[in-house]
Amino acid sequence: MLDYLYTSQYQMRGIVAVSLGQISGQTKEDYTHAVFMRFQSKEDLTKFYENPFYLQVLKEHVVPNCHSSRLDASLQGLMNVDYESEVEDDILPIFRKGEDFNYGVEFVLLIAFVEAAISGPAEDALTSLQELTMEFPCLIVQCTQGSNFNFSSEDYTHGVVIRFRSREAFEIFFTSSGYRDVWKSKFQPIARKTLAIHFSVDPVGTEIM
Repeated sequence: MLDYLYTSQYQMRGIVAVSLGQISGQTKEDYTHAVFMRFQSKEDLTKFYENPFYLQVLKEHVVPNCHSSRLDASLQGLMNVDYESEVEDDILPIFRKGEDFNYGVEFVLLIAFVEAAISGPAEDALTSLQELTMEFPCLIVQCTQGSNFNFSSEDYTHGVVIRFRSREAFEIFFTSSGYRDVWKSKFQPIARKTLAIHFSVDPVGTEIM
């Protein structure tokens, strides 16, 4: 299943980078796998969702392996969150290439902020998290975040993706006093619900599944 999703970047234009894997541990909503894709533009993302090859991959290889305990059976155990963000203007961080991106842990955080906090406090919380990640270049390769504009999946208002250099780096960051303070003071008071998952990243060429 993941092989087909990974190779979709070679079948369709506009996909800049792909990262995917089996989620480590058990999530509170029983998700098992995660896929991160970066596109050049919103237009490329829209074309991706409508691409016959992608739709075929979903129909033949993804949906048959998915299940959902939610009342809305049409979701078929899938959830998409899309956001717009910027990274350093250099080919390696843009395309997530190079030695720094060969290994590590991908962390995905989905947040549903209370409506009253969407404009000011939510942005302040995300800015604080972004600034904190910049203090740990020895642990973190890249951090992106933004407001979810996928109207078919409105459970979460914002998304954050952080690439850690290793599992040890991942654990050091989330047990640090800096992260605990930011989360307790900035996020907990205004987060209606959250979903945090992570998965290991292996070099291209190893068996995905």
